Amino acid sequence: MKSKEVTIFGSTGLIGSLLLDFLIEDNDYHKINVVTRKSISLSHKKIKIHIIDFSNSKSYSQTLRNSQIVFASIGTTQSKVKGNKESYRKIDFDIIYNIAKACKENNVENFSFVSSSGANIKSNNFYLNLKGEIENSILNLNLSSTSVFRPSLLLGKRKEKRYGEKIAQLIMPFLSFLMPSRYKPIRAALVAKSMVNISKSIQPGFKIYHYKEIIKESK
Repeated sequence: MKSKEVTIFGSTGLIGSLLLDFLIEDNDYHKINVVTRKSISLSHKKIKIHIIDFSNSKSYSQTLRNSQIVFASIGTTQSKVKGNKESYRKIDFDIIYNIAKACKENNVENFSFVSSSGANIKSNNFYLNLKGEIENSILNLNLSSTSVFRPSLLLGKRKEKRYGEKIAQLIMPFLSFLMPSRYKPIRAALVAKSMVNISKSIQPGFKIYHYKEIIKESK
């Protein structure tokens, strides 16, 4: 495999930070463009940091112009946006969609992004409906290759405090044997590792990865 240049959005989150660590250690990637809205403390010979205005749709394209692979692990919570659904949508939908459009404009080989188990545009649940909507919107862009990752509850240590999720992380693993596989909790590191591995064997079209596929591809 020829060494590639990649771009990552959401490198400070749970999956994104692990993804970045894997990319740094992987010799198949020689340059990593890290896109952020504010200055962050990162220093490595592979990394170039791009600070952009995420509300400006035109600012995305330049950051991934020479990248073959683009990763996105972007998301917020109701508490962060104080229950404002419009603000929630600007992050979980607008940013991801603008990244996808930039991938289309620049003929990126593969766009990999994190969605959620249960994503469904017909769902009455705001979160799952929104995830389904972004998936459908990106599908309609007809990119060369799109990899969608649908993990359920993520297991791992976040930098921020999410008390409800922390309690769920403690309880849910003991109940996972009762759940359908796609709703089982999963280690964030396995999601990140599978994203890296899948980017090395690009499949054309629009592919969704659930729990079993993520576990398989993380090895």
